[in-house]
Amino acid sequence: MTTMTVNSDHLLSSYGYELPIERIAQTPVTPRDSSKLLVVGGGDRLKHHIFRDLPQLLESGDLLVLNNTKVIPARLYGHKTTGAPVEVLLLEEKQPNYWLALVKPGKRLKPGSKILFSHHPTEHLDTSPFMATVVERDEATGGRWLQLTIPPDRTFDDLLQEFGHVPLPPYITDSQALPEQYQTVYAQELGSSAAPTAGLHFTKELLENLKAKNIDTAFITLHVGVGTFRPVEVEDVTTHKMHGEWLEVSPEVVAKIQQTQAVGGRVIAVGTTAVRALEAAAATGKLQPFIGKTELYIYPGYQWRVVQGMVTNFHLPRSSLLLLVASLIGRSRLMEVYQEAIDQDYRFYSFGDAMLITPEAVIKPVGCVSEA
Repeated sequence: MTTMTVNSDHLLSSYGYELPIERIAQTPVTPRDSSKLLVVGGGDRLKHHIFRDLPQLLESGDLLVLNNTKVIPARLYGHKTTGAPVEVLLLEEKQPNYWLALVKPGKRLKPGSKILFSHHPTEHLDTSPFMATVVERDEATGGRWLQLTIPPDRTFDDLLQEFGHVPLPPYITDSQALPEQYQTVYAQELGSSAAPTAGLHFTKELLENLKAKNIDTAFITLHVGVGTFRPVEVEDVTTHKMHGEWLEVSPEVVAKIQQTQAVGGRVIAVGTTAVRALEAAAATGKLQPFIGKTELYIYPGYQWRVVQGMVTNFHLPRSSLLLLVASLIGRSRLMEVYQEAIDQDYRFYSFGDAMLITPEAVIKPVGCVSEA
């Protein structure tokens, strides 16, 4: 009788860890680049730095790839015509004013249900210029497709600015953060339902210091949606399905990567969204410009094509983001790094501290696929 060997790297239970609740950052540090930075080097090397040290930790000729998406005020509060309160998180626009959204309480919002939006959770409007009708349930995400009603004298963007709220993650329950602190300083392209949080540590001064060290930057766009923060709910992580997210990798970014690699520079992605964008653009085996959706799911065993190192925050246990980072440096090493961060009082999640995974720490050499 043959006994099958279970690969622990592919078991969701292998990615759990105990985090003291006080380690969940509720408010970002000021200035942004004063957060801690745990540097993961080759072998067992770990070093503790401050994020503003980044120019000294990278090499002249390296290229940082950042995500310039901008968070929309995607959280809306309202009520049904019965008076029952409703909370909505807009995720993705399929066509004008037709949005996929996560709604609470979802089970009570049947097709045909009307939602009247209010300015804040406790406000109850008898009439509202901003309304939505539930069209159908989305089986892949558990969300709802909403048809928004916009008066002829108003625009969606205008109403979203009036009624919408910055959608801080649910584990941030007592934050003093201002809305602009949940945007990167280089945010430009509106469309995300959550911030690419590894980029929150950068200041304009730090970007100038990187430039002075001959460390270049390039910007992709990936609009963060349900694919990034949807939980992994299957023990066999290889069967998890990612929801599509829209991205753009421009010809200019591809050219910069080619130029960087031609002179021996390294490609360092800032955040898991930049990682997914670059790797999705190289899915054919060669990096090339790309506009469209990706459902790329990266977990241990993935063959890296472009990314040689990364800057990232500390992620929730048993999440697809944790699996992505594990695929770069190995699950056992990653869990050791996380334990070190916990022991050294690092702050976790969106407003927390960061780590730099150097190319020396990556498990396997990255294949160069950016040739024209």
